[in-house]
Amino acid sequence: MIGEILLQVVLPVFILIGAGSLLQRLFRLDLYTLAKINFYYITPAAVFMSMYQSEMSYSLLGMVVGFYAIYIMILYLLSFTLTRALKFKPGMRAAFTNSVMLDNSGNYGMPVNSLAFHGNPLAASLQSLIMTLQALLTFTYGVMSIQRAKLKGNYRVVIIGFLKMPVPYALVFGLLLHAWSVPLPAFLLQPLTYAQQSMVALALFTLGAQIMKYPIRLDRAEIYLSLVLRLLAAPLIGVVIVLALGIKGIPAQALMIASGMPTGVNASLLAEEYNNEPDFAAQTVLISTLVNVLTITGLIMLARWIV
Repeated sequence: MIGEILLQVVLPVFILIGAGSLLQRLFRLDLYTLAKINFYYITPAAVFMSMYQSEMSYSLLGMVVGFYAIYIMILYLLSFTLTRALKFKPGMRAAFTNSVMLDNSGNYGMPVNSLAFHGNPLAASLQSLIMTLQALLTFTYGVMSIQRAKLKGNYRVVIIGFLKMPVPYALVFGLLLHAWSVPLPAFLLQPLTYAQQSMVALALFTLGAQIMKYPIRLDRAEIYLSLVLRLLAAPLIGVVIVLALGIKGIPAQALMIASGMPTGVNASLLAEEYNNEPDFAAQTVLISTLVNVLTITGLIMLARWIV
């Protein structure tokens, strides 16, 4: 089973990430443009199509939201307790907590889900919902935690930033059209399908190009503490919650795997935007993504074995 997961899921992911890293090193790609294409077209299209073609019931949707709320609350309490026990400064507390709570459920989690479940619509819908909830968390708690640490207090930017995000709108429209069984004309369905099919390659390529910005540094203990919580504690928490809620089948496997994603690029982007421990945030993104080749393999095995 290990060989199958490595060859069919993990290796394709890291080949695409490696291609992005290589081309970024050779040609200095325009990362701003790549990020915008992913954020404003590819990802919303993939989310819309996942919801539109979804096989998820509304009771399952509510269960996923409940799972995620419990999952995030436990991670927050762990981070809160650890950062205060170690007497981190306010800025470092915010950066550390974001590195644990803000994972890469989008341009890493969506492709992993697609490869692990061979494009299963139900699994894709669950990951899309998790990604949207993660985006909501990023532009509410993620921003406010740093603003509180930096004493800027301009919370209006949180609301404006969230309203500008296309993913939540794509999710809502996809769910509504699915619920009302609205047929899409071919001139809309075809480009959305093309965008959805390109999501895996382009998202991972972009991630590979982005992480080349950050040189590896292994001399900060806080990074290893973040890795332990993000890559070991978080998936363990996810597995326990799934079992406690009695979730079965593909939803159980998808939620378990979704809980084991590395630190998201957004944690680094927020740190850079507000000049709040940007080096630490960048390192957690880079190193957790590299180490995840091991942890996600084990987690996929565990999910398939348990469920």
